[in-house]
Amino acid sequence: MQIRKLDTSQKKDRARFVDFAFDLYKDSPLWVPPLRSDAMNLLDQSKHPFYEHSYADFFVVEEGDRVLGRMAMLENRSFNNYHNTQTAFFGYFETIEEIEVARLLLRKAVEWAREHNLDTIIGPRGLAGIDGSVLVEGFDHRPAMTIPYNYPYYDAYIKDSGFDKDTDYLSGYARGDHEIPPRLYEIAAKVKEKRGYWIKTFASKAEIREWIPKAMMVHRQAMSGLHSFYPPTEAETRTIINSLLVIVDPSLIKLVMKGDEIAGFLIAYHDVSAGLQKARGRLFPLGWFHILRDRQKTDWVNVNGLGLLPQYRGLGANAMLYTELRDTISSHGFKHIDIVQVNETNFNSRSDMETMGIEWYKRHRHYRMAVEP
Repeated sequence: MQIRKLDTSQKKDRARFVDFAFDLYKDSPLWVPPLRSDAMNLLDQSKHPFYEHSYADFFVVEEGDRVLGRMAMLENRSFNNYHNTQTAFFGYFETIEEIEVARLLLRKAVEWAREHNLDTIIGPRGLAGIDGSVLVEGFDHRPAMTIPYNYPYYDAYIKDSGFDKDTDYLSGYARGDHEIPPRLYEIAAKVKEKRGYWIKTFASKAEIREWIPKAMMVHRQAMSGLHSFYPPTEAETRTIINSLLVIVDPSLIKLVMKGDEIAGFLIAYHDVSAGLQKARGRLFPLGWFHILRDRQKTDWVNVNGLGLLPQYRGLGANAMLYTELRDTISSHGFKHIDIVQVNETNFNSRSDMETMGIEWYKRHRHYRMAVEP
């Protein structure tokens, strides 16, 4: 058993890294595969904007021709420059149920950080910043789209190598027909009447694209207080936007407006995880068919963006945001709501969600380790 750094200029090495996850979870009814082309692009320095400012190395643990585990090590220089830190990230961590494989990978993580003069390791994190985490509660539930699923032994394996919890993200569930407190509607009506708030809706993807530059600026302001945040480049922003527009239904995107200014946002989308499972990571020849059909049939909605700018919090605008969420879900007839990954330290959002009847049913984790010189 040995660990090997991949030559990511070689397609066969990129495929070896990507294919391991498909092999590892081939018997899992809950794992949702990524699109294989997107996963391959993560390793291709000519195709992903992360490599314009940062770098990553990819490793596999092998025994003969068999892959037993994999991991990436990253220095996100945009993150480190923004936070004035010297942090390494480990990401895309996968292993068979054999602790020695995990130990080999995570020893390499420490060695790599030292070699690059970095003093802290956080992970799992990916090329897109917050991309990546470890599921530690809720193993009997299928993940929301783009959110990781893993086997239960991961948490113990990572802690065994000296990593401690950094922070957790909670995902919540509610029935689509659940009722929210009537007083929220009363508050929402008052702030509309007296404070000039209103809801901006969208009729087309073209209209969304027109608003994206201003919306992304607002999103950055809303997220800038998170310890995982860093300002994405224009190319990274474009990649995020293009991914969103592939799956978005314009009627599920809303903005809370204060006069002509954006005060908050609501981003939801149809959960087509079942279609992605049937597509098995490939759009052709039938992958698109499965995904589009599942979008028409799914009764699940993922809410993956819900927030207000700091200056508008606590002024009643949150009531507008939550009543709009409730009305949007009701109008589409969704039966199940998945509120995706609220940071456990976001007490205001957690309290609001609990007031609305959300039950936390999945927990994902990031880990941290200080690296001795």
